[in-house]
Amino acid sequence: MEINVKKKPDLEFRAFYVFFLIASMQIGVGILGVPRIVYLEAEHDGWISILLSYFYIVLVVWTMVYILRQYKNADILGIQVDLFGKWIGKILGTIYLIYFTIGLLSILITYIEVVKVYIFPDMDNYILGGLLLILAIYTVLGGIRIVVGVCFIFFFLTQWVHLLEIQPILNFDILHFQPVLKASFYEIVSGAKSTSYTMMGFELLFFIYPFIQNKQKTNKATQTAIGYSTAKTLVLTVVAVGYFSTNQLTRREWPVLDLYKLQTFSFLERFDYVIVAEWMMVVIPNIVILMWLITYSAKRLFQISQKTTLYIVAIILFICTILISDHFFIQKIIDLSSAIGFWIVYVYPFLLLPWVWIKNRSRKRKGNEKHAKA
Repeated sequence: MEINVKKKPDLEFRAFYVFFLIASMQIGVGILGVPRIVYLEAEHDGWISILLSYFYIVLVVWTMVYILRQYKNADILGIQVDLFGKWIGKILGTIYLIYFTIGLLSILITYIEVVKVYIFPDMDNYILGGLLLILAIYTVLGGIRIVVGVCFIFFFLTQWVHLLEIQPILNFDILHFQPVLKASFYEIVSGAKSTSYTMMGFELLFFIYPFIQNKQKTNKATQTAIGYSTAKTLVLTVVAVGYFSTNQLTRREWPVLDLYKLQTFSFLERFDYVIVAEWMMVVIPNIVILMWLITYSAKRLFQISQKTTLYIVAIILFICTILISDHFFIQKIIDLSSAIGFWIVYVYPFLLLPWVWIKNRSRKRKGNEKHAKA
């Protein structure tokens, strides 16, 4: 496997679109339950946990960009082979492949569960699972630029839901946040860690970097996307804590959906139907990005065509969506995705950084020795 990625010029896109890719990956099904999850760890000081996680992610992204800039046009799969050799590099790349597959499965089955709870309780899983996978197949077959276009369009099509936060804000109770700093430092850190599943997605940068034209603007676009996702998560968490009582918030599996459905219209009885259906536009970018990452990684690691991987993975996921319907089993898959992602996304870049330094120093020494001999 070559270290640097050779790609066609028509597959490139500008760094401007990195914002939409990263933001689309971070805003998904995880954000629906994050106010409750953070509250269970840090209570009304959860907003501090979210800010803490943001500053940590900024450091992680800076580290990722630094690593990528040490190579001409490499992705993480090529970098790992360069640092650790062919076999270890491919094993580490396979871990990424498994992580993406588990993450995609968790998104699929979670959204299907949401639809069954709020709209169609008797619906068979294969109906919606098949529909989402067909859309993913159709999109990924178009290539990375089509995936980028889907994220760009769907990002704007879902922005109107922010207007639904007005009503709960009008009934906001600031006393729910007193006393400030009641949670201990450990609880605040635990709250920050609990956001890991929701805030994941920026690891995408490790894979799309070779396709970016103006790479010098990559860090700015990525950091802006992280800031947007954090601001959205922070606002929803603050509004949920300020609106719901402790018992109401801890008993709701997806408090964000309950916030959105508070809006009422005289001509529409069940507005939550609209919200759950609209959330498909939030989920589809998650699905197509992860599906592309799976096919791309399989092609780089094992030279399997993306089309072959696409169909095989789609069939496996379709079978899984049929078999998995128990809520507690779904939660275990989410927890597994979160646990793997925590180490791969939030810890691994810092472990990789010293190896990159050592490799660079070794290259410089060899270059100096050749120059001296010449």
